[in-house]
Amino acid sequence: MVKLAFSKPTRDAEGQRLLFDRYQQAGYDGLQLKGNQYSPYLDDPARFQAEWGSDPAHVSSLITMNPLDEDGKERLRTLFRFAAAVGSERVVLCHDVPRVGLTDDDLADIARMMSGLGQEASDQGVRLSLHHHTNEPVMHRRDFDVFFDAVQDKAVSLTVDTGHLMKSEVLDIAGLIRDLAPVIDNVHLKDYEDGQFRLLGQGTVEFGDIIDALTTLDASATLCVDEESRAEILEGMEVSQRFLEGRLVAR
Repeated sequence: MVKLAFSKPTRDAEGQRLLFDRYQQAGYDGLQLKGNQYSPYLDDPARFQAEWGSDPAHVSSLITMNPLDEDGKERLRTLFRFAAAVGSERVVLCHDVPRVGLTDDDLADIARMMSGLGQEASDQGVRLSLHHHTNEPVMHRRDFDVFFDAVQDKAVSLTVDTGHLMKSEVLDIAGLIRDLAPVIDNVHLKDYEDGQFRLLGQGTVEFGDIIDALTTLDASATLCVDEESRAEILEGMEVSQRFLEGRLVAR
């Protein structure tokens, strides 16, 4: 069966509590948390579990935006330890470095550096997955091939984001998924139109071909509604679930 997670920014503890309390009732199997939803607890995973629960589904993935200078690498290592302690499957890294001016050699160097970090994560039972963003190192269609050709020992996987691909003018999303299926472990389903992320079904992303392409992924890959529209939490959960109902098929 398809494993479906949910992710949405929250403004305060009340919103986060609503997110934790309602996602399973709304039909989702797990949460992929944004940085502010777990970062206050990085040095005390037991306190996180005491306040938010110890169900690993609450922390199926931890999303972080982080440069990879020396300080950034140490923050990432702290996150790997936290992820292992609370039972997260993966750390999803948005590499917070501008894309402009980077060469193929630069992308390959980043891939090799991330491979070492990915091995450190794997040693703790956690997967490191690159989340491409607009205006970050892996942005254009060619970037994906250059980067993953240089990844060593399959130590880094890929989180595909349908909304960011549209925003980056990578329009053949289904083709990218089919081409990169062996390295994809996570897909963020997000709609997009006129410079804004939208509720699923309310933008211009063509999900029919994308959903067909998802059947090429390994059965262990996770799908996640990465809800970053202006909708409130419950509306985002419910509208997205209604849109996907009947569209997703077992892989």
